[in-house]
Amino acid sequence: MFLDVKDLAVRKLRIRKIYAPGSIDYHTSEIKQVAPVEVTATAELLEGQIRIEGQLETKIEMVCARCLEPVIEDVNRSFDLFYAPLPKGAKPKEDRLKDDDTEIGFFEGDGLFLADVLREQVLLALPLKVICQSDCRGLCPNCGANLNHEECRCETHATDPRLAPLARLKQDWLKKQ
Repeated sequence: MFLDVKDLAVRKLRIRKIYAPGSIDYHTSEIKQVAPVEVTATAELLEGQIRIEGQLETKIEMVCARCLEPVIEDVNRSFDLFYAPLPKGAKPKEDRLKDDDTEIGFFEGDGLFLADVLREQVLLALPLKVICQSDCRGLCPNCGANLNHEECRCETHATDPRLAPLARLKQDWLKKQ
């Protein structure tokens, strides 16, 4: 759905839309939308800026940061966003952001796509790392076994080779005792 500045100048737009899984591109293979994105919002033009206020809800599948098992995250997010037109002829440049600039987004052309706004809001609602359960034991660093389902057969007393000289000193000391 395209939010056109010309249409918003005439009237406020009420939005009730459902985006099926796969219809929004999150630009990453690490997350997968498993339920529709349901959005209820209003869009209007205020002093030349597009204001989008609303609520979204969906379910996203991610992988556990410890054991790599799939985890479903519920996403419920309210938003109240402002987008200003990018000044004509403005070239992207690196600059310091002022506090006012962090409260507003920018768009080029005649408007912006609602799917782009929703993608950004879903990504902001997700945790950086997700864990399947609080006591997840993860993967064995040697053999890769999932320690939540099985015990690995690795040597449990593997010593760090850098500590071998200290182990020899300890053995020599114990022999002298």
